[in-house]
Amino acid sequence: MRFRTNPAALGWRLLLLALLGLTPLGLAACAADTGNRPLGCEAASTPCLQGTAVVAMDTSKGPVELRLDGAAAPLTAGNFVDLVRRGVYNGTVFHRVVREPVPFVVQGGDPSSADPKVPASDYGSGGFVDPASGESRRLPLELKLNGSQEPRYGEEITTPTATRQLALSHERGAIAMARSSDPNSASSQFYVALQALPELDGRYAVFGRVTKGMDVIDRIQQGDKLIKARVIEGGTLVQKKKP
Repeated sequence: MRFRTNPAALGWRLLLLALLGLTPLGLAACAADTGNRPLGCEAASTPCLQGTAVVAMDTSKGPVELRLDGAAAPLTAGNFVDLVRRGVYNGTVFHRVVREPVPFVVQGGDPSSADPKVPASDYGSGGFVDPASGESRRLPLELKLNGSQEPRYGEEITTPTATRQLALSHERGAIAMARSSDPNSASSQFYVALQALPELDGRYAVFGRVTKGMDVIDRIQQGDKLIKARVIEGGTLVQKKKP
């Protein structure tokens, strides 16, 4: 379903993007060196989601439920489920909430924000570092078009004709991955769209949506916490990497 956008509101959102520069969702991530390496589930070192998953989040403003789509965004949704099960999001802070001049996003998921020794001014600059390898996790941009068997990886989709065919779009309540200006730099930070944000379609990977508790999301303020996240339904992870 698509939403008509008020031209004045769209102008304000585009101004927000311009003011925030090349990292409109605030994730200062190191550029991922993908080169000509294959991208996607077949090449990933992280698991992909098979089917769907329902994630319950206890926040300082109340409970929220998310439904993740493993058919349209298997790698991105699988990454989120994996991080939930590792407890990466527990105790983290919603470090960016943009509601003025128009509703925009609620963003969180920086693991460093759970560390009381990290100053609030540093929130939003971190991502997940695998304790086993010491390597920072970086995901390629994952976008699936209706009618395509597999998602596309590593490149933005910018033509209006193509973005209208996206299987997952930035409707109100959409959950997507934040990243730097490099399309292949998403890690752990995510955001929830406070209203339809078609200007972000094809640029950021949507991987699910809020199914319960959008009123809670609407009440979250900057500095509120994601107390605990857990998978309550589905969540089958598969490793498709070829030997």
